[in-house]
Amino acid sequence: MSDLDLSYVDDIVERFGRGEEAVISILLAIQEQYRYLPEEALRRVCEISDIHPSTITGVATFYDRFRHTPAGEHTIRVCVGTACHVKGASVVHDAFCRHLGIPEGEDTDTDRLFTVEKVACLGCCTLAPVVQIGDVTYGHLTAAAVEGVVRDYLARCEQTAARKPAAAPGADERMAEIRISLDSCCIARGCGRVYEALLGAVDDTGAEAVVKHVGCVGMCYQTPLVEIVHADGSNALYARVRPEDARAIVRKHFTPQTLPRRLARAVSNAFDTLLTDETWQPVTQHAIDVRDPDVAEILDPQEHLATELWGVLDPLDMDEYLDGGGFEALNRCIAEMTPDQIISQVQASGLRGRGGAGFTTGRKWRLVRDAPGDKKYVICNGDEGDPGAFMDRMLLESYPMRIIEGLAIAAYAVGADEGIIYIREEYPLAVRRVEVALEACRERGFVGEKVFGSDFSLSVRIMRGAGAFVCGEETALLASIEGRRGMPRLRPPFPAQVGLWGKPTLVNNVETYATVPWTIRQGPAALAAMGSGGSKGTKVFSLAGKIERGALIEVPMGISIHDVIEVIGGGCPDGRFKAVQIGGPSGGCVPASLGQTPVDYEALTEVGAMMGSGGLVVLDEHDCMVDIARYFLEFTQDQSCGKCTFCRIGTRRMLDILRRLCDGRGKKGDLEELEHLARITKVGSLCGLGKTAPNPVLSTLRYFREEYEAHIEGRCPAGVCKALVVYSITDDCIGCTKCAQLCPTDSIAMRPYEVHEIDTETCVRCGECKDICPVGAVVVE
Repeated sequence: MSDLDLSYVDDIVERFGRGEEAVISILLAIQEQYRYLPEEALRRVCEISDIHPSTITGVATFYDRFRHTPAGEHTIRVCVGTACHVKGASVVHDAFCRHLGIPEGEDTDTDRLFTVEKVACLGCCTLAPVVQIGDVTYGHLTAAAVEGVVRDYLARCEQTAARKPAAAPGADERMAEIRISLDSCCIARGCGRVYEALLGAVDDTGAEAVVKHVGCVGMCYQTPLVEIVHADGSNALYARVRPEDARAIVRKHFTPQTLPRRLARAVSNAFDTLLTDETWQPVTQHAIDVRDPDVAEILDPQEHLATELWGVLDPLDMDEYLDGGGFEALNRCIAEMTPDQIISQVQASGLRGRGGAGFTTGRKWRLVRDAPGDKKYVICNGDEGDPGAFMDRMLLESYPMRIIEGLAIAAYAVGADEGIIYIREEYPLAVRRVEVALEACRERGFVGEKVFGSDFSLSVRIMRGAGAFVCGEETALLASIEGRRGMPRLRPPFPAQVGLWGKPTLVNNVETYATVPWTIRQGPAALAAMGSGGSKGTKVFSLAGKIERGALIEVPMGISIHDVIEVIGGGCPDGRFKAVQIGGPSGGCVPASLGQTPVDYEALTEVGAMMGSGGLVVLDEHDCMVDIARYFLEFTQDQSCGKCTFCRIGTRRMLDILRRLCDGRGKKGDLEELEHLARITKVGSLCGLGKTAPNPVLSTLRYFREEYEAHIEGRCPAGVCKALVVYSITDDCIGCTKCAQLCPTDSIAMRPYEVHEIDTETCVRCGECKDICPVGAVVVE
């Protein structure tokens, strides 16, 4: 591309710096500009900076988000996280490729309009399967919906003057509030359009109410969820609200303030009573009572610490955060407590790291505090790469100021003057909200020079990750911040002694920092009083997969798996609860028979799983456990940095066996070899990724060995592994032709009122025919 405009490259380098530590940020910015990494642009970076070509090559080929060939004008990112995988993400991906005519082995159509790529996780697990195109997210997709999604997105692009939502009026304590969440999942479910419609309805009627954007409400399965809170404290909830419901909701609760508006409302109400169109639904059909059993079941067991003021707080309203106790803990720490006293309180609370391993938080802080050296760092690990987890995304989007406050308290306690918040590139809304929150904190003096007028100063910046699951491991994360490939190193020394740039460094995850302000304000005994055994306080979990009530919940440690899934989650809607995958690729699959296992660090480890960051993906009787193990091995093998032999080779050989089993080519001795490889990989690997990668294999072998044995016999009991199943149509077929109309490969000839047949040679076993058949005539053998 000889006509490539390289002036953007000069601007990017000027913005991010000329040192090698800026290489990842520079490459991300270049890719945003050109949609890939052109060689001319990379050469220009080397010409005007201190970055060596070998550094650029090494980094650009390590991280998943970097692309080296031209992409289409629009990129379709198909999530293949755990929740999306079990709900058919691979079928959706293939359907996009077929619809766009993308040749096999490529990812971009011939017109270079669309590029289709797989993404490890988009963090919208309750909407699985999920696809993101540009800034638009589509959830609950099927292969049949693909054509409509492409058409809808192109229509959006053609809108030359999309209506910009009016600014919401400022909050007023005397006014009623109409609350709606606008986090990533909610926007994907249509909350953005409902928000605009509510603004319009309030403006049209002159209602004395403010439409307020709040953080995550947790009840993902009910969104768009609108709450009306009157000045007297009374409230009403409306679930699954549509934009066309907005006016009816506003009219129901608020009286227009002018005579013309009151007359218009009277006419409108009279007209509503005459409507007989079956497509119109009165707003009362959307109303829910907070005392309803399903609402009580999901809300009553919860305790909100990290998610304090959930559903009430505007994520970016500093005054509201201060009114709710924001920065009181930081002020108290600086004005009344010594660093040692702060650490002692955190230690006494029993708070453990919420990122996976569960290391005692106070002890880690003490190690950094006691480490020699004047320069120290604090880092917030927001590289939430576990497929099926979205707790950190929700916290960053909904409570950015609380996380900043927790980070500042930690910095003051350990003696650090510089903080870095590392956020996945796949979470753009989280990045934007933390940026806005940081700027507000700088303006108010909560970070920056002389915090609260003291001698304590703290600079904080954001760094975006570039797509490497291994960077969730703290030494790999440090390497990434330094502008290197995210490869773990041997420990000791630990980051607490030798961390970022060789200086003592504290690394905690998002939820840990979010819990700290509450712990300081309420006192260590309050946190220690919750939980069980050595697991104190609460834990935030994402509840996704084959579950009736997909949600984001915060529950006391020690609650049973059964209560989380069957009571809070409402159980499996279309089958029997079979197992729950806990802890992401590092965790394991716990069977329904162990449902009384308490959710705490030690108990989960005993049953072959681990807490992890908190992703719970529910599996039912229609899921194949061998396929689940294969899925996770594909993920961890792909994400292995390759530094150590046990992980690099061990995961590959395990994956080879699992693929053979799923393809019907298993043989005697495979299970013993698989178990042997899993154990030596677990023992011999360098970092947490390799040591825990065998967990899904070992746990499924332990609890579902009969399914492995069936695969050796050439059978998939769940009917999932495509090579082992055949779709056919029974004589119950009524000839409605729905299956033929929907078949993406025309494997079913359309014969109205006759029994249909499936051409097994061309059938891709997508399952669309089985899902749409009204009489259950499509069977899997």
